[in-house]
Amino acid sequence: MVWHVRHAKFLDGSPTEHFGEDGELSWDEQSGDDTKILGIYATKVEAEGRIERARQQPGFKDEPDCFIIDSFTLGEDQWTDGFVTIPYE
Repeated sequence: MVWHVRHAKFLDGSPTEHFGEDGELSWDEQSGDDTKILGIYATKVEAEGRIERARQQPGFKDEPDCFIIDSFTLGEDQWTDGFVTIPYE
């Protein structure tokens, strides 16, 4: 599974943090970062090919290092608990 993170820009012009202290890509959807799935591929080579194609496209090329390749098992439940809705105030 190939993901991309578009990091929100700070209104005060502060630099955007793309990576944590451990060097891993970080994001916070509550702060406006946007994650999106670009596709699910059978091999890592195919996933890497998708990243290279995306890096040529508008938006993605602005954050070319913000891709994640995540392993995914087909036929396995991923969200096994229910959820609650928190009203917006």
